[in-house]
Amino acid sequence: MKKSKISMFSRVLLLLASVLLLSSIFFPLWRIELTAPQYPEGLVLQLHADKIAGNVDIINGLNHYIGMKTLHAENFFEFSVLKYIFIVFAVLGLIFTFIGRKNLLYTFFISFVLFCVLAACDFYRWNYDYGHDLNPNAAIKVPGMAYQPPLLGYKQLLNFGAYSIPDIGGFMLIGAGLLLFISVLMESKFLNRFKKNNINVALLALLLMTLISCNSSEPKPIKLNSDTCDFCKMTISNGKYASELITKKGRLYKFDDVSCMIKYVKANTDLVDAKLFVTNYSNENQFIPVEKGFYLLGGTISAPMGGKVVAFDTDKDATDLQTKLGAEKASWQTILDTY
Repeated sequence: MKKSKISMFSRVLLLLASVLLLSSIFFPLWRIELTAPQYPEGLVLQLHADKIAGNVDIINGLNHYIGMKTLHAENFFEFSVLKYIFIVFAVLGLIFTFIGRKNLLYTFFISFVLFCVLAACDFYRWNYDYGHDLNPNAAIKVPGMAYQPPLLGYKQLLNFGAYSIPDIGGFMLIGAGLLLFISVLMESKFLNRFKKNNINVALLALLLMTLISCNSSEPKPIKLNSDTCDFCKMTISNGKYASELITKKGRLYKFDDVSCMIKYVKANTDLVDAKLFVTNYSNENQFIPVEKGFYLLGGTISAPMGGKVVAFDTDKDATDLQTKLGAEKASWQTILDTY
């Protein structure tokens, strides 16, 4: 009988997975983000276990013109049962934690995997019907065009870019699944071929990875001769003058010239709270928050779109190149006023 019991480590993982399952009902599970030139901050549709949130009214208004159905939680039976399914899983997980039998752990894991597969199939069906069942009398009709959002990842829909990705609750479910998977590997002795110490280190590393989410508030490297400027639409070919903008929602925009970024912000007043970054003229792979940069303005500086601004991370670097470039030192506020 003792061999049929799971270890204390697996009990802890099962308990954590149950807590994540229960907690997920309080957060959005999935999000579909829509970006377009007229919506620089983007539009977001958030799917909870029991409701639809985000920019629902705006998205319904846009969908009306292309003949798509409006979205209302009461039209989807899933929102009436999904929360209770998570609660049942969480309660069963807690019960199995205290019983601690291997066969119950395996049954729980297989049931959870099957549920996730069925949920993914249902979500695909929901997206397919949503994007293909169009009103033939819609104001805007594009022959052969369907508007099915992607199951996962990115898809271009007319002038909108659609991103379908997990939200906080979704990452909790992913974390719960990984914790269950680790416990199953442990109890099935699959990892016995490795040294015990190495197993513990690997499992700890995997556990930490499940608890760390990607930080979307940091700039990303610019792919020269591939990325395009979100203002002038020119290909970014010189990283010394480039800049990036990250909105409050984590949307990132890239520019080939500091002046392009400034003009873009001024043209979109809802971006006043965005985070702005400039590249270091002396090291184009380094991004500097605009408020921490040291700037040169004018002289022989010739950025791609006619801008006259370069940035440095230290005053010394700016001073060293000031004479060579024939430029003047300037504050960020001065640069804002210039453009």
